[in-house]
Amino acid sequence: MKKSYKKLIIFDIIIAIFLLLNSFILNILGNYYYIDILLLLLLIIFKFVFGFEKGNKRYTKDIISNILIIYLISFIIYYIFGIFIGFVKTTNYINLEGIFKFILPYVVMIILREYLREQMLNKTEESKLLTIASCILLILLELTNRLANSSLTTNYDKFIFIALTVLPIISNNVVSTYLAKKVGYKVNVFWLSVAGLYGVVLPFVPDVGQYIESLIMFIFPFILLFNVYSFYNKRDKNIPISYIKTRRYFEIPLIAIFVFTLAYFVSGYFRHYAIAISSGSMTPLIGVGDVVIVDQDIDYKNLEVGDIIAYRYNNIIIVHRLCDIVVSGNEYFFYTKGDANTDVDNYIIYPNTIIGKVTSKVPYIGSPTVWINKLFNK
Repeated sequence: MKKSYKKLIIFDIIIAIFLLLNSFILNILGNYYYIDILLLLLLIIFKFVFGFEKGNKRYTKDIISNILIIYLISFIIYYIFGIFIGFVKTTNYINLEGIFKFILPYVVMIILREYLREQMLNKTEESKLLTIASCILLILLELTNRLANSSLTTNYDKFIFIALTVLPIISNNVVSTYLAKKVGYKVNVFWLSVAGLYGVVLPFVPDVGQYIESLIMFIFPFILLFNVYSFYNKRDKNIPISYIKTRRYFEIPLIAIFVFTLAYFVSGYFRHYAIAISSGSMTPLIGVGDVVIVDQDIDYKNLEVGDIIAYRYNNIIIVHRLCDIVVSGNEYFFYTKGDANTDVDNYIIYPNTIIGKVTSKVPYIGSPTVWINKLFNK
C-alpha cells in the first residue's frame, strides 16, 4: 500500500471518530458555521499533509449546462404537478437574518465540503476502497449536523428521518463522489446549492407530501448521474458534442416523465393509487409485498359483491373483498372479508371511507416499503 494511502486512511479514521463522538457525546456541529469552521480546518490540515492538486476536469461547462436544463424541465413539471395538488408556503429566508443565518453558511459549507471531496478523491487515484471511505466520511459529516437538529423520540420520527434525511444524503453523496471524480467540485456546488436552497428561496412549492418528497429527493441525484454517465459514455465513443446535446433534449424529459409517473401512482392525489400490501389476508390472490393499483374514480353505488376495494379503517388502509352490501333508503353499508380469513370483518365500511376499487396488481415490488414499515412499527 502506498504511503499516501496510509496517511489518507488515518486522516479518514480520525475525522470519522470525531464525527461519531460529536453525534453521541459532544453535539457541537448543529450550526452550519461550526461545520464551516471544521471544514476549513480540515482543508488546512489536508493542504499541509497532502498538498492540493489543481483540478483539470474537461466538459465542466457542458455538464453544468446539462444540469441547468434538467432543473428547468424538472421544475416546470414539478410546478405543473402542483397545480393539481396545491401549493404550500415555504419558510422565508430571503431577508437579512435568513441570508446570514442559513443561506450564506450553507453555500460556504457546500463549497468547502465539495472542494475537500475533490482533493480527497484526487489522492485516492484508482483505489475503490479509499473512494468509498471518503464518500462514507462525508455522509457522516452531513448526518452529524442533521442529527443535532432532529428529534428521534418515536419510531415515526426515526422513519421520517431515514426517508427525508438519511436516504437523500446517501444518494447525494454517492452521486457527488462520481461527479467530483469526473467533473470536479464546481458542478457539485451548483447542483447541491440549488437542491438545498430552492425550498427556502422560492415563496411556495407543490404540496406533494413527505412520501413523494423523499422519493424525489432520493431519485433526482441519480437522474443527474445518468445524464453525466451518458455524456461521458458518448464522449468515450467519440460521438460529437452536438449530437450529445441533441439527445439530451429527448433523454431528460423521458426521465422526468418516468419519475413523475411514479409519483402519480404512489401519491394518491390522482385517479390511480398504488398501495403496497403488508398482510397476507388476501392470499393467494394478493400476497405480502405485492402492489395493487386502485381506481379512485368510482361510484360506490356501482360496487358489487366480489369486488376488491381499498378503504380506511382506524387510520389504516385495508384491501379486502366485498362480501355484502346493505342498502337502507339512501344509505349504503358495506361488509368485507379477506380471502384468507375465515370470518367477515366485524365492522361496517361507510362510503366516505372507501378509497377505490382494485383493478390490477404488480407482484413483489412493494416489499421494501413493507419491510421498512415493519421495522419501525415493532
